Order: sequence, then structure tokens, then C-alpha cells
Amino acid sequence: MESNNKNNYSPSSSSSTSSTTQPAATAAATTTDPVQSWWESVSKARSRILSLSSILPSLPSSSSSSSSSFSLSSLAESDRPALSFLSSPDAYSLLSSSLSSPSSGSGSDPLCQWLYDTYLSSDPDLRLIVLSFLPLLSGIYLSRIHSSDSSSAPSLSGFEAVLLAIYSSEVKSRGGKPVVVQIPHLSHPSLYHTPRNKFHKSQPQAPSVGVLSGPLEPQIAVKSTKRPVIVGVTLDCYFKHISQMPTWSKVELCRFAGAWAGQDCACQDKFDEYDDAGYFLEGGNLMINSSESEDNLGITESKGVRIPLPWEILQPLLRILGHCLLGPFKTQDAKDAASVAVRRLYARASHDLVPQAILAARSLIQLDKRAREAAKAAAANTTSNANTPAKAKKHEILLVSK
Repeated sequence: MESNNKNNYSPSSSSSTSSTTQPAATAAATTTDPVQSWWESVSKARSRILSLSSILPSLPSSSSSSSSSFSLSSLAESDRPALSFLSSPDAYSLLSSSLSSPSSGSGSDPLCQWLYDTYLSSDPDLRLIVLSFLPLLSGIYLSRIHSSDSSSAPSLSGFEAVLLAIYSSEVKSRGGKPVVVQIPHLSHPSLYHTPRNKFHKSQPQAPSVGVLSGPLEPQIAVKSTKRPVIVGVTLDCYFKHISQMPTWSKVELCRFAGAWAGQDCACQDKFDEYDDAGYFLEGGNLMINSSESEDNLGITESKGVRIPLPWEILQPLLRILGHCLLGPFKTQDAKDAASVAVRRLYARASHDLVPQAILAARSLIQLDKRAREAAKAAAANTTSNANTPAKAKKHEILLVSK
């Protein structure tokens, strides 16, 4: 990538002659033309989407009936092709079927090459498409790496190239600095508390700064010792844009998270033994009445396996589950999938003795229970009000004096 320093002029050079400043100003106006920038973005997105037709010529035969009228060209011809692709369940089903094939993920996989090149295009909308497939890609990658027959599995350098592209972009954006958070000092009053003890003004206060993530080092390959950090950073990138991710992508991640944690522990049902909020787990499966079938979204059952879960992966994973549990959604799919996943992660953290994960998962479970109790109470109140007959209003009598 070329540097933009050549377009920066010093004050002396820019004020020396009018003949020098006028062409520069004209060039700047041309490059910042919003119409031209929009058209270039649309043209780039159309080109990337249409290039998929040579990689994925047809839809899977198991697609829903609504897929008969679906075509990549119809998405490419829209006013916002990248966002149309992102919000299309048929497009997600098309790519996910190819990513889930047993031979996917190799260095010669054309779809991995497409995802890699698309993310390097630096177009923000095209990058969202790649990030929407990160749950499936990372889920399949980690499950294959840690499966019992991983020695006979094909090369996964295609998956690793996509992960490294996202990771390298984040390394560049952070600029070698850690991600920190300011922790309020208890000696200062806030909206929620008043300090009991008066601290002397001369008393020194230690800096209250928490490090969420340390400085990142550039990586040219996914080594086993660096794999948790690389995958964790990519999940953190996903979380940054999670409000723009489609529901089926979030559900996919929740399912893999539950599989990664393992399903053979009764601890996951600990908080639901006396649950009166209408939420129960039976045999490790969430009993839900979803208003929209996941089959219509093109989502298949995850084939994840139990894997090591260091804090580098758990931390962004719990953030994502927190959004899925408490975020505003039109359907319950993401919330229900996250409810199962966070309970399994709590059980896993309890056995692995990871205190920060236990605290975070337990808090999310309690928040989930309270939200479901509140929703159930609100629904009961609405039903009660609907069944209560309204009292007839008395006719008003107006007295008019003559």
C-alpha cells in the first residue's frame, strides 16, 4: 500500500505559488467526491460478488424453496450489493455449505482465497461479509485442529490465511498499543454511590487502568502457541461489528461456543433447577418455541468438538454471548442459542477453575434469567389486561342554563 505522505504539503510549499495550490485543491476535491466514492465502492462490491459465480456456480440442493429465485447477480445489481449480500440467508447458506465441506480450508481453496482478497480490499461493507462468516470459519478450523483425527486432516492454511488477514488488520489499527479501560476510583462520588470515608487531597491515588488486551505482535503464521491470541483477536473484531452481523451468523457462533465448552456436565443446569421463568434445559437441549425455524435461515447443526478454551478466546466469546443475550432482536434464536452456550461455558469454567470466566458467565446467566422473568411477567400482564372486560363509560350529562 502506497503512503499518502506525498499528498501532504508543508505550509511553505503550499503558499509559494497559486499555480501549485490550485491543482492540489482540484485533485483533493476530485478524490473526495462522495458520488464517485460511492460508485467506486458499489463497483468493487459488484465485482467481488460476481466473482463468486465461478467458485460457487449453483446453490446446494438442500436449500429452501425460496432459493429457486436467488442468484448472485440479483444481489450484485442492487444499490448496496455488499449489504444485500450480508442480509441474504440464501447467500449465507451458499457459502456456508462450501466452507463446511470436508475438503475446505486448504491453501488452494478458492473460497478461502476469495474471503482473503475481499477482506484486504479495505471496503468496510465487504469486510462485514467476511466477518459474518468468521464464526463458521473459526468454528470449523478449531474443531478440526483439536479433533481426534486431526493428523489425517487436510491442510488448513486457507482458513489460517483469512484469520491472519483479520488479525494483521487489527494489529495495524492498534498501532502497538494495548486496549485499556479506565476503572472509576471509589474515592470519587458517582451516580451510584457516595464514598463513606473522606480521602485527603494529598493522598496519592494509584492509576485505575485495566488492560483488556496487551500490545499485539505481527504474525506471519498461525503457530500453536499463538493460535489462541490470533483467534481471540479475530473474535474481538467480530464483536466490534456485531450490531451489523446477521442473526444466523450469531446463532452459528453460539452453537460452536456450546460445542467447544462440552455438553456432558450437569453443572450447566445448576441455575435452572428452580427456574419459574419458563426456561428449562432438558438433556442439555434448550426447550424453545422459536417463531422462525433455523432451517429457513440455512443454518445446519454445528459439528464442533470440545477444545481448550484459554482466556484469550473466552473473553471475546463472553462479550459476544452477552450481546446475543441482552441485545434487541426480532426473534429469540440468538438469545436461546446464547442461553445454552453461556451455561455450558459456566460449567466448563467451573471445572477448569477460571475465576474471571466463572464470574462473567454467572452474571450473564443471572441477567438472562431476570430478562426472561420480566418478559414472562409482561406477557402475563398483557394477557390479563386483555381478558379483563373494560367498564362501560357513563355518558356525560351537560347542564346548560337558560
